[in-house]
Amino acid sequence: MSKDALSTNAMSDAASVVWEVGATLGEGPIWSSALAALLFVDIRKAQLHTWRPHDDHRQSWTLDEACCWVLPRAGGGYVAGLTTGIVELTLDEHGPRPGKRLTPIEWLPDGDRLNDAGSDDRGRLWFGSMDNDEVHSKGYLYRLDGRGVVEMDSEYHVTNGPAFSPDGGTLYHNDSARQVVLAFDLDADGNLSNRREHIRFGADEGYPDGMTCDRDGGLWVALWDGGRVARFHPDGRLDREVTLPVSRPTSCTFGGDALDRLFVTSAATGCDDEPLAGALFEIATPVGGFAASEVELPTGNAT
Repeated sequence: MSKDALSTNAMSDAASVVWEVGATLGEGPIWSSALAALLFVDIRKAQLHTWRPHDDHRQSWTLDEACCWVLPRAGGGYVAGLTTGIVELTLDEHGPRPGKRLTPIEWLPDGDRLNDAGSDDRGRLWFGSMDNDEVHSKGYLYRLDGRGVVEMDSEYHVTNGPAFSPDGGTLYHNDSARQVVLAFDLDADGNLSNRREHIRFGADEGYPDGMTCDRDGGLWVALWDGGRVARFHPDGRLDREVTLPVSRPTSCTFGGDALDRLFVTSAATGCDDEPLAGALFEIATPVGGFAASEVELPTGNAT
């Protein structure tokens, strides 16, 4: 995909600022139906943020260790990817409280951490790992379900954005540093096949970060150092893009009561001359999306 194609074929929409939270590395936005709120994290500050649209209520907590993502748990509560592993998480008016650990603390190699995650329509958890210094290409794509943690793909430089097609038959995953969105066929048993390059970005087009699918199968991708989010047709063709007043959007998700508002997190790191860097943004979209599927936790492998 060329820069000229982006400029010629894209349609421009407006993004509005929801919260000038100033996240150093805002990530992992999800809509919580239970809280009627958007949840997202700041990995570098080890913070969890919540925002309720109906009354503009905002709350932030600092955790004991960095949290890379939070997803809803079947039966209530959440599952959180901390830098040292995956845990159950309770969140109420008293704040977040990590509980039972689902992976051992020694599970990730030294110098590695978890990064982005998503859950499919069968309650399986998909997540990536990466070298925290972003030097080595030793990241993995993992699946966690009743069979435990399984390595599904390897040799990523920076993992990001597991996303799923509306029919559940395609999993999208990014190697951000290599500027490529990969696609896999995903079967009912959670097996991946037909690994292929779905979208590749040019040197000056930005790096694909977090992403999500809408109800028509369009893939919305946040472009780090690209200053925008872009929607792609299921065949990988660019449909539209929305320019943001920041250069480093990090991820996006659908939220609101009708799941028809696209919320976008961003990063302030390296953006000292951008007043809105690290803010949370909102975009009205003609096609809505999906809430995050609830994670069905495995039994017998918690610590």
